[in-house]
Amino acid sequence: MIPPNLPVWLGDFFNFLSAEKGLAANTLAAYGSDISQYLAYLKRQNLVFDPRCPPGREKIQDFLGALMSRRKASATIVRILVSLRALHRFLVNEGLNNCDPTEDFESYRLWKKLPDILNVEEVGKLLRAPDLQSRHGLRDRAMLEFLYATGLRVTELVEITPDRINWEEGYLLVKGKGRKERLVPIGTTALAVTRRYWRERGAGDNAQPLFLSWGRKGFTRVGFWKMIRRYARRAGITKSISPHTLRHSFATHLLAGGADLRVVQEMLGHADINTTQIYTHVDRSRLQAVHRQYHPRA
Repeated sequence: MIPPNLPVWLGDFFNFLSAEKGLAANTLAAYGSDISQYLAYLKRQNLVFDPRCPPGREKIQDFLGALMSRRKASATIVRILVSLRALHRFLVNEGLNNCDPTEDFESYRLWKKLPDILNVEEVGKLLRAPDLQSRHGLRDRAMLEFLYATGLRVTELVEITPDRINWEEGYLLVKGKGRKERLVPIGTTALAVTRRYWRERGAGDNAQPLFLSWGRKGFTRVGFWKMIRRYARRAGITKSISPHTLRHSFATHLLAGGADLRVVQEMLGHADINTTQIYTHVDRSRLQAVHRQYHPRA
């Protein structure tokens, strides 16, 4: 959570993230949690964070090392470092100091865990898992098809409204992170099953969520996560499934098929192409595994 009773400089930082960066409430809360952990660590070391002369690089390394010793997930450590980098850059840009101890702190890239993905056969099994004759089978099939066809974030998926879909041209106008909009094409299969669901769902406000849960309310991220895990078990998929598994698979399969990295970056809504680059590493790992398995001198 965002720390209470913030000093002026830290309050200004969160106002900057909210007003100028347009970060969502959940993201702001994550920044608050990360920075609170760092400040608490310094306090245990009898140190106080002074924005005019913050602790140096070594202290940040010690903090991250302490997180690793507590077996914190790699993704968590990376996120915390991103939060600290944002804070220190803000302090420099505001003229509170002229030294950023996180500058050129590139070793964090080594901690990045490659995302879990499904292969094409596993995706097919997952998409076929919903029973179209069941009460919510068509809706669930449409959500899974739509997510794999577009690579949306789950939060973007559950916020889709019918008026943002161009049903004739087959594309979607997405409002992503930082309220930035982007156009994403929809495959013919996903478009057809979604159109069928929309028609059978019945009339409603086109500005309200397309995918409805019990009581005709919008879906939540947690609700979708529970659903996809249920269908993964039904499909016999034993891999770990996260809310973003189909998004990761979408990007990896596109790049493996020869799609341009910049195009995939645009469809995913990544501000930095380095974020998209990780999916080329995933595919490279797959190629290396095939090489080791089949090459006689691997």
